[in-house]
Amino acid sequence: MSTNQQWDVNKALAVASLFHFLYSAGNACVIPFLTLYFRQLGLTAPLVGIIIGIKHLISSLWAPLCSYFAKSHSKRKVLITGSLLCSVGTGLLLTLVPPLNKDVMYKYCNISQQSSNLLNNGERTDEVGTTADNYNRPSGKIASSMNAINQIIQELETLASNETPIHRLEKETQTPEIGLLNVNGNPEKNLSIGGSTEFSLFQTNPHPAGRASYVFENPSSHWEKVRDVNFELLQEIHFLAREHQIFLMVLGAVVVWELVAAPLEWMADDSLYEYLDFVDATDRYGKLWIWSYLGAAGGACGITIFVDQLNCFLSAKISRLTVHFYGYAVLITLTLLISVFLPIHVSKKTEHVNKTVKALNLIGSDGRTILSAVTVFLTGVIGSTVQNFLFWQMQDRGSSELYMGLSVAIGLIAEILLYVFKSKLLRALSSSGTVALSLSCLSAQLLYYSFLWNAWSVLPIQMLCAFSNGALWWAVNMLVDDVASPGTERALHIVLQGLSYGCGASLGSFAGGFVVSNFGLAVLYRACSVSLALWLILFLIVQSKLPRQKKINYSRLLAADPSDESDSDEEKERDWLVKAMKDENFNRNW
Repeated sequence: MSTNQQWDVNKALAVASLFHFLYSAGNACVIPFLTLYFRQLGLTAPLVGIIIGIKHLISSLWAPLCSYFAKSHSKRKVLITGSLLCSVGTGLLLTLVPPLNKDVMYKYCNISQQSSNLLNNGERTDEVGTTADNYNRPSGKIASSMNAINQIIQELETLASNETPIHRLEKETQTPEIGLLNVNGNPEKNLSIGGSTEFSLFQTNPHPAGRASYVFENPSSHWEKVRDVNFELLQEIHFLAREHQIFLMVLGAVVVWELVAAPLEWMADDSLYEYLDFVDATDRYGKLWIWSYLGAAGGACGITIFVDQLNCFLSAKISRLTVHFYGYAVLITLTLLISVFLPIHVSKKTEHVNKTVKALNLIGSDGRTILSAVTVFLTGVIGSTVQNFLFWQMQDRGSSELYMGLSVAIGLIAEILLYVFKSKLLRALSSSGTVALSLSCLSAQLLYYSFLWNAWSVLPIQMLCAFSNGALWWAVNMLVDDVASPGTERALHIVLQGLSYGCGASLGSFAGGFVVSNFGLAVLYRACSVSLALWLILFLIVQSKLPRQKKINYSRLLAADPSDESDSDEEKERDWLVKAMKDENFNRNW
């Protein structure tokens, strides 16, 4: 669409709001539950942390770069459409990854207690499928193999009690070597159901009928221990290899998915903001996030209500968690239809890189921006542990997915409600006071998460998300706006968000997975809570030592709207230029 065409701003905003609503709803169907899905596939916490960390790293580096090239080559419309279309396919790739073990999926299923009862009563085949189907999976083979070995050993011990010394002598010189060789060759093949397990394990070529060594003899205690160790090593190596295969498949799918989907929201936001800037309506851009939050809250709750009604498996090998990806595919397809009408601004300006460089220079040139950058980076590191492993903690306490979806929705809705009091909050506490309050709330949340006692206990504390996330960013943006040069405010906000949600979240994911593996979830959250409390003390000390003089933001002064006067009275009182203009106005009227 050409820039000289007359656009209807209200219509453009309505289309953009619907676009962000559907897109956020689709993301909320699957993104918060990714680590839960990875856990059911059988991946450990360190591997999950690596996958999510790489995902954040790709997003922080690739999204701005792709958005820049899309703008410079005027290909935003094509790339947005292609990104949405490919996101559907690449997202569904993860549903094709086979689980490590169905037992793991049962363990973490919301009806795992019922499944355990069925297992104890010998009714597992009715829930999962036929017994033969269970043996088709690697874990079933190994479990059956080990059971067969134990049964054989018991039979051999019974036979050994009737052995003659001659039998023992012949057996000790021949049988152990043969048995060990066959076991190391291919235990799963030798122990296949329907075959002759005994003969495949303990004999090679049959001897003449009169030879005593043909009889099943009991191995010596030494060779028995060696054989047991051999089987344990084989089982461990098999599981490790299988786990690494799943890890590589999941990592590959996530990388492709992130490369396709990460630039989408960035390009859509840039295009809409430039359009509103072109028609002098950027003030209406600031409330677009509310529609994204409403969509995310609806998507997270809606999909979990539906999933909670399902059994553990949709079919013999498909977990019900794959429904999250199907919901994502449906909503992203609807978003694709809406994107046809999305306002795309074609701008020939190339100042995007220059503004980003200026924003980076501003961060290092002022103590307050440095302090803000460290704060958001630290909250990104710590916040990633909540995003990655909070649902694990809830699942360990018996929580259903409905409570997980509600926890997401409560945090988002609370932030929207607090937005009504944003101006009063910032005036009452100032920006630094609001940051201190936000850090305190986040520290309290983390400590609370470490003591969850039942399925729903996480829900009340989620109200503090309004302060720990929303109020924190309002205060940080207010701090950096004081020192931002004209035209760099938005670029500075984007850089800080990338520092938090990209670099910080990536580092937190890498480290968090290993901490969970070695110390547990409770220790992770308590350590994060203490670290945040220590940073809060340091923040207040450093903040009190910094000079209070601020630079004059002439662009904001000239663009000031009468409706914003109540929001910035305190700032204007401290600005000598505003005071001088007021005095001059007063003298003229007098």
